Amino acid sequence: MRYFIYLCCSVFVLYGASAAANSSSGKKSSIDIVISKDAHQRIQFGANKLADALNKAGYNAKVQPRNSFSSRNNTIQIAEKNEAQAGPLLKQSKTTVSNLNHKEGFSITTTTNNKATIIGSDVTGALYGCLELVDQIKATGKLPENFTLNDHPEMVLRGTAIGLQKPTELPGRGMYEYPYTPEDFPWFYDKQLWIQYLDMLVENRYNSLYLWNGHPFSSLVKVKEYPYALEVSEETFKKNEEVFRFLTAEADKRGIWVIQMFYNIIIPKPFAEKHGLATQDRNRPIIPIIADYTQKSIAAFVEKYPNVGLLVTLGEAMEGRGQDDVDWFTKTIIPGVKDGLKALGTNIQPPIVLRAHDTDADIVMKESLPIYKNLYTMAKFNGEALTTYTPRGSWAQLHRDLSRIGTVHVQNVHILANLEPFRYGSADFIQKSVQAMHDVYESNAIHVYPQASYWDWPYAADKTKERLLQVERDEIWYKAWARYAWNSRRDRSKEITYWSDQLAGTFGATPKAAENILKAYEETGEIAPKLLRRYGITDGNRQTLTLGMTMTQLINPFRYNLFTMLYESEAPEGEMIIEYAEKEWNKQKHIGETPVIVAKEVLVHGRKAIEAIEAASGSVSKNKDEFERLKNDVYSYNELAAFFSAKVEAALSILRYKYSDDIADLERALPLLEKSVVHYRKLADLTKDTYLYANSLQTKHRKIPLRGVDATYKHWVEVLPVYEKELEHFRRSIDSLKNPSNRKGAVQVVKYRNVPVTVHNKRPEYFTIEKNAKVYSDTTLKIEEFASEIAGLKGLKLSKGDQIKNGTTIEFSSAQPVKVLVGFYNEKSPGLLTPPDLEHDVSANDFGQSEIKIANALLASSFAPVNIHSYSFPKGRNKLTLAKGACVIVGFVDANDQVRLYDAGIGVKGNKKDIDWLFE
Repeated sequence: MRYFIYLCCSVFVLYGASAAANSSSGKKSSIDIVISKDAHQRIQFGANKLADALNKAGYNAKVQPRNSFSSRNNTIQIAEKNEAQAGPLLKQSKTTVSNLNHKEGFSITTTTNNKATIIGSDVTGALYGCLELVDQIKATGKLPENFTLNDHPEMVLRGTAIGLQKPTELPGRGMYEYPYTPEDFPWFYDKQLWIQYLDMLVENRYNSLYLWNGHPFSSLVKVKEYPYALEVSEETFKKNEEVFRFLTAEADKRGIWVIQMFYNIIIPKPFAEKHGLATQDRNRPIIPIIADYTQKSIAAFVEKYPNVGLLVTLGEAMEGRGQDDVDWFTKTIIPGVKDGLKALGTNIQPPIVLRAHDTDADIVMKESLPIYKNLYTMAKFNGEALTTYTPRGSWAQLHRDLSRIGTVHVQNVHILANLEPFRYGSADFIQKSVQAMHDVYESNAIHVYPQASYWDWPYAADKTKERLLQVERDEIWYKAWARYAWNSRRDRSKEITYWSDQLAGTFGATPKAAENILKAYEETGEIAPKLLRRYGITDGNRQTLTLGMTMTQLINPFRYNLFTMLYESEAPEGEMIIEYAEKEWNKQKHIGETPVIVAKEVLVHGRKAIEAIEAASGSVSKNKDEFERLKNDVYSYNELAAFFSAKVEAALSILRYKYSDDIADLERALPLLEKSVVHYRKLADLTKDTYLYANSLQTKHRKIPLRGVDATYKHWVEVLPVYEKELEHFRRSIDSLKNPSNRKGAVQVVKYRNVPVTVHNKRPEYFTIEKNAKVYSDTTLKIEEFASEIAGLKGLKLSKGDQIKNGTTIEFSSAQPVKVLVGFYNEKSPGLLTPPDLEHDVSANDFGQSEIKIANALLASSFAPVNIHSYSFPKGRNKLTLAKGACVIVGFVDANDQVRLYDAGIGVKGNKKDIDWLFE
């Protein structure tokens, strides 16, 4: 009997000790996750994620839908503050309602005995509370005790973009015209890929997903009045319906608002063909049948997908900035949305985001807010690049003006043409950029493009046996923007620890090695932004920075349609190369960030990045292949920095020759240019077997450093011979200058040749390019000076007043292919026609017109000098249509004429010596 009592006591003690141990460790305890029976699907989703995390940590967790809550042990209770059960939970957790006044906010309270309460300010907040607790469990391996957190996001919209676009244009179609089909977008129909991406979004607390496409409606809805407008087969249409419904439903579970983007005015190809219209025509007025079709398409889309928002780009595919923009938005788009709501029998307005690209968004919003309230605005942060976290100037003022309208203004981190294709993970640069969005732009929302390969989604540019997915390769990119969109004021020293821990987990590295990987990311993260903002031609994706730049682009940037806002707004105060050279010659004081400073700094960044990545190499135990790819990117960035640094030094010496006329300046530049080619050769070697391309946009719209027609000049290996040829030409030019007998023949003048054409305009008048010739029929404007290459051309004398009022239309016939030379005044002024501009108009090179053929080629009276562009046409009958504004029709010339591209310097003050010939 005594033995029996002893045995029972022993068993009791052992059981009690074991139970206490289980209670203390939290392992294997059963936990009820309690939600209301009618809980929103977002709360259900969060509760299930929490259960999964607890079960992986060794607990036995189950979601229990109930109509009442309790304070029992081993219970996690979840609600949003407006639920009937929320009141007792607030008291029980001692959470004040003031902590839950922010959209998507939450409060978490845990005590001992596996008790926890999660209360959201709304259903998304409750979801985020669940996910925060999931993160805590993953970090510590257990449910935390006596843990309290009240949190909410700073930015109200935090989104990413996916383009249903392609690197090249589809046959017979224009830019942005990509119907949703399995042939062109097989990934669109991959539901597992969508789940992977949506899970990434919600894990990073993104709450919006933007789908970009020129005209999605003809792939997603049918318009009964226009059945022929459908661009896909019936089978594909049903697949599109299924996928879009699946996507929007899964996104909604995760608190993600799907937003469909479209351009204006683009129409479906079958619709265009039936009515004898172009799918895109920037210069046409608003046509009733196009407006009716568009309005009905939007109405059908809203009726079918009422919870999907719309992102509207008024500019680019229709003539930007003017009453047409206002009318199209207020008389077509908004009425279309309202018609869809009427058909649904609801007044709940889906959001419409107005993109401020090539449109006067503030004027459009002023006219629109009285008739539609749920409006947002959006504008690019640093153009189509990432250049600075100190934005300023007119672009900063535009953002502030839009932010002050009273609606939410969204920052679009767009394209990133200067970063692709290399990896980017500078958390410091990204954090400061988000702070600038708040402090400089006064904005409170963000929309992030893929870090690279936007046009080739879902794949990265890496040359691997199996293509890498962007969502996996660029994990740090998405995570960093999301982290600082939630809270941009995090302590920097703690952030270094946070990101080092993240990288340690990714690569199985020691803390010190992980910190070195972060350092490599952050050092390389300064290189591309500094290079573009100090040497670049444009912030747009017509320039691929990582492919380098030609010497003429560095020493004569205005010849290449320099986008000056890059320097005036998207860079710290400083100097361009040509400004620095002029000041240096005149012994003037330099201001701010100079080309020389950046040339030195990027070398230091490259060297430090290599030192850091090498220091980490021996301590990597996971994902070694990816680490080697990252390491190769670091070395590639170093060679890119060295290439630019040497070439810029050479450029400054060459520009000095423009003033000094001393061949010694050119001789000093030669070894520097040779050095730049050596570094570029190394860059080509580093990327030869590691990348498929540098730029994912592989069309004629890409111009710098070289034209990208038919996916050419997309890789360093293709561009290297161009720089080698440039170097050899420079050597020969120096030799010719040293030999006096060759100096006069350094530049050979080749003139344009007149071609006979028949102009079908009513009573056409002509003029000849010669001194004192009148260029307009209704003004006394006379030619004062002109480039020799255009002398004697037969121009078309039009009415300047009619050009300003109605635009310019010329119908003509020719027996051979021709180019129409059009002169654009080299200043921005009311009444003057804006030159072809790929920054705002994707059709600006449809006729090969975006490139300046001769800069400053003609001067007429007191007007600004004229730049010559050319529009190419085949033989036969053709029509040239230009927007409203004055220009000069210089002549019709042989399409095969290859006149040297250069700056004639006509009407330009200061030193206008032509030195481009040294390289071409």
